[in-house]
Amino acid sequence: MDVLTDPARRFLAATAPEHAPVQAEMADLADEWGFPIIGPEAGAVLRLLARLTGAERVFEFGSGFGYSATWFLRGGADAVVCTEFDADEAKRGVAFASDHGYADSVAFEVGDAMETVDRYDGPFDVILIDHQKGRYADAYRTVLPKVRPGGVIVADNVTRGPIDFEDLVAHFEAGEPLPDAALDAETRGIGEYLGTVRSDDAVETAILPVGSGIAVSTKVR
Repeated sequence: MDVLTDPARRFLAATAPEHAPVQAEMADLADEWGFPIIGPEAGAVLRLLARLTGAERVFEFGSGFGYSATWFLRGGADAVVCTEFDADEAKRGVAFASDHGYADSVAFEVGDAMETVDRYDGPFDVILIDHQKGRYADAYRTVLPKVRPGGVIVADNVTRGPIDFEDLVAHFEAGEPLPDAALDAETRGIGEYLGTVRSDDAVETAILPVGSGIAVSTKVR
């Protein structure tokens, strides 16, 4: 389900920033593999958030071959920790970084992102959560103490992707129960994540319908 009208979707695509050469290569690979990337519309927001926060350190829960990391780097981030469970995807990310001259700015960690983040101390300026949807809320609770005040947490796929958006609308609009995790762990995970950040007074959250929908939470205390 596309939450945007066709003119709005086309307008956002037409006004999004152009891909850098490495991002164009990554987009071609994503098409070849059928691999989801956030795209330039949401990428522009990541770039902006890095710029606005003066980001020095970024941590990603789920990175693939590092497409989203390139947007943070374009926004001036000094260092991005990329996590990926698939070793082949991480290997491609390392190759992209080496071939395009930003290997010193990214670190690819292969394995479970939840285990990886335990090995890193804060503070982080920006966090991207884009791994298993059923673990979004756990990732948020784990990483929040490592985010500096004024830092930002971004969650992807909150309006589109492996979720039932109509179920989310019914839940937040009319109080309908979220689907059982055994039937739809992705939709339930996104619903639980949004419920968690909306009820936590440590952050302020807004949802932006760009790309597959991103929830942006700023740590206020």
